Amino acid sequence: TSAIFARMTDTQGYQRFFAELKRRRVFRVMAVYGAVGFVVLQASELLVNTFQLSSQLQTGIGVLTLLGFPVAIVLAWALEMTPEGVRRTADAAPGELAEIITAPASKRWLAGVLALVGVTAMLAGAWYVGRQSAPASGADAVAGVSAASIAVLPFVNMSSDPEQEYFSDGISEELLNLLAKIPELQVAARTSSFSFKGQNLEIPEIAAHLNVAHVLEGSVRKAGNEVRITAQLIRADDGFHVWSETWDRSLKDIFTIQNEIAADVAEQLKVTLLGAAPAVHEADPEAYALFLQARQLGRQGTAEGVEQSIALYQQALEIDPDYAAAWTDLARNYSRQANFGLRPLDEGFRMAREAVNRALAIDPEYAEAHALLGRIAVTYDGDLAAAARYIERALELDPSNADILGRAVLLARELDRLDEAIALGKYAVARDPMNSIGHFNLGLVYRYAGQLDQAIASTRTALSLSPGLIGAQSFIGISLLLKGEPEAALTAMQQESFEEWRLLGLVMVHHALGQATESDAALAELIEKHEQGWAYNIAYVLAFRGEADRAFEWLDKAVQYNDPGLSLIAVDNLFARIHDDPRWLPFLENVGKSPEQLAAIEFDVTLPQ
Repeated sequence: TSAIFARMTDTQGYQRFFAELKRRRVFRVMAVYGAVGFVVLQASELLVNTFQLSSQLQTGIGVLTLLGFPVAIVLAWALEMTPEGVRRTADAAPGELAEIITAPASKRWLAGVLALVGVTAMLAGAWYVGRQSAPASGADAVAGVSAASIAVLPFVNMSSDPEQEYFSDGISEELLNLLAKIPELQVAARTSSFSFKGQNLEIPEIAAHLNVAHVLEGSVRKAGNEVRITAQLIRADDGFHVWSETWDRSLKDIFTIQNEIAADVAEQLKVTLLGAAPAVHEADPEAYALFLQARQLGRQGTAEGVEQSIALYQQALEIDPDYAAAWTDLARNYSRQANFGLRPLDEGFRMAREAVNRALAIDPEYAEAHALLGRIAVTYDGDLAAAARYIERALELDPSNADILGRAVLLARELDRLDEAIALGKYAVARDPMNSIGHFNLGLVYRYAGQLDQAIASTRTALSLSPGLIGAQSFIGISLLLKGEPEAALTAMQQESFEEWRLLGLVMVHHALGQATESDAALAELIEKHEQGWAYNIAYVLAFRGEADRAFEWLDKAVQYNDPGLSLIAVDNLFARIHDDPRWLPFLENVGKSPEQLAAIEFDVTLPQ
């Protein structure tokens, strides 16, 4: 009985409290304030967008509107308007609250419903304005993603000819490169962004993989010299469109369109440019189309693809001889041919150097040309000091370029600055997480640093991203071998599809397992088939077997053949068994790789914030 009585007492108390709220017109004030607050918040958004005011003004108005709500309620309770002015609210007359409580339900709840609607409207308006002023706040709160971060997905080819896909991909990449030149904007690298091409994934899922708050996607339709480009900027945390636009132009306006898209994206993301807005390097439209096609063919990595790519670059340069990017990519193809044995080494690197120097004569500040000269200095000239100057200059010109960062990783590794190489490598894969080569190179650095578990993990990540990646299984096997696990190493080596790497691994694994006959057989096959191109590698398997004399004999052959592998000799731990040999340090000095020579080379890279 006492429990029932207590509930009745509580119910009557609540009824009297709400009756008092109604009598003092608190519900009415809540409804009016909510409605007016909603209008104020919507108006603030309109003003900010129309006059390009700071988004902080919008946020401030929203905060003040919300803070004013409880103040209005308190004032409504305590004060009332009378003919004599504002006064404290008078106490209820006897029986007045009872009349309110016993009024019909429709009258009792009307004010409450109005108040609920008003408050809901105000809160919805505050939420909406907050979303507009900080588009990626949801992503920021969940994953620490910068609001000024974006991935550019490959634009869809809407042309009637499927062969035009190179053009839509190329436009996407050019936009990505243009946006990446804005220091205040974090842009996912091409390799990672393009890795989702053809996959049926939702935008939030792709953005989560790439650690970005926004995604730019679109389509390209090319018909003769006419082109239609559609672009949409999408907020990653909820998939809502922030901005979209369509351009119908002639091909000669293609660079103007790219500049407009980049400017609109920067504006929508509220990026404050510290300098002049970046602009694309314009070229003849016909040469530009040939350039995009040539770049796609060159990336196939096949002998035929590189040959076709070279022919198209040459056609583009006949039309536009001042096309620096085309000269640089032509040089890159010549160096590929030299490295792959598709063109004589001296001839290939001579042609590469001539082409890249043409590019720099046209544009002395073309970062990728400086970076390519750096790689030629390492792999062909063996001049790490010159390479350091080229790579530093390239990073100074384009600090966020993922490919140039990758070259910096390789150079720091070759200079035996492994801690720096690891830091650069980790930064590079964070910026380009779907790049198998980035993980692969980081795995090598870990191996040279003796961090074998990390080496295996990074190389396996590379293999998961690119199944069949040349050398990956062999390098996993080498790390297992150095850990003292020859049986596991043998399993990995046997899965290596590239013959040269498989044979190199088997020579060492069979030796570690005490299987001298099998080790000798693999070594004999390796020498018979691949002597000239793999002299450096043959030297380290002999060093691993403890055959110092033969190892130095093959190192001399590597010098004779100008083997690019010599760039790694200072850090390669497979030579560990001959480090105490009196011939070791003089040999390093002879090839410019002694500890003192490497320490004297200045190479300082500051990672972007």
